[in-house]
Amino acid sequence: MRIAFGIALAAAVLAMPGTTVAGSQGGIVMTWTIGSDTRQALVFAPSATTTSAVKHPLVFVFHGHGGNSVGTSNQFHIQTLWPQAVVVYPQGLTGLPSKDDPGGMKPGWQFKVGDAGDRDLALFDVMVATLSQKYAVDPRRVYTTGFSNGAVFSYLLWSARGKVIAAVGSVAGTLASPGTLTLARPLIAVSGTHDTTLPYSNQVDAVNLARQVDHTGAAVACGTGCTVYPSPGGPPPPGGKTPVKTLVHQGGHMVPPWAPAQIVKFFKLHPQP
Repeated sequence: MRIAFGIALAAAVLAMPGTTVAGSQGGIVMTWTIGSDTRQALVFAPSATTTSAVKHPLVFVFHGHGGNSVGTSNQFHIQTLWPQAVVVYPQGLTGLPSKDDPGGMKPGWQFKVGDAGDRDLALFDVMVATLSQKYAVDPRRVYTTGFSNGAVFSYLLWSARGKVIAAVGSVAGTLASPGTLTLARPLIAVSGTHDTTLPYSNQVDAVNLARQVDHTGAAVACGTGCTVYPSPGGPPPPGGKTPVKTLVHQGGHMVPPWAPAQIVKFFKLHPQP
């Protein structure tokens, strides 16, 4: 597999190198060639430090099916909530059908291992390697989150790349391949009870599987719609080394405006166990 790498000082994914596009608020576009595919991600990095001893968290945020990097960077704005982190908004490709896009005409992410030749798992591997080399990344603080198809892919990364991931954040997501989680990792899951795109019951199924893998105990209320399922190995709160936290709202298939801050708060508490 041929892999090449480049950086474009641009403000939107899929921009030509050197082209400035409104909307990124300081991000740079990084480009990789993996096989015959050109892959890009919008990256926000902390200001350079004078010492490599300062290690930065690395956070990946994956858009939903039909979404894009710039819109997701504005919606999640993890770079403003956690300025010490290297925050990456990758751009998906077309060619993967979904329920609402049977022709696969919109950009998205693979649902299962083996889809599209594992092109998105290959992208993740290259991004981790490149960004770890370019920035002083803390290998115990690599996180993944996303919305809808991006959350499905984050679950897939937990399954297929769990040794790299410290914790997972899901917004309106579920597992496309039930029964594939084997490595305990902390999970925060945001779900809407009126979600008709990825039904709430399916999201609950994924949470229950995560609870089994994380060996969590009985539910502990943490506010309106908030529940923590503690795990062994640490004092509550936050409930051990690999807890599962759920935040349930009464809306549909959406990213609640409060969700990104909750995800960042959870990630900060959970380096790799």
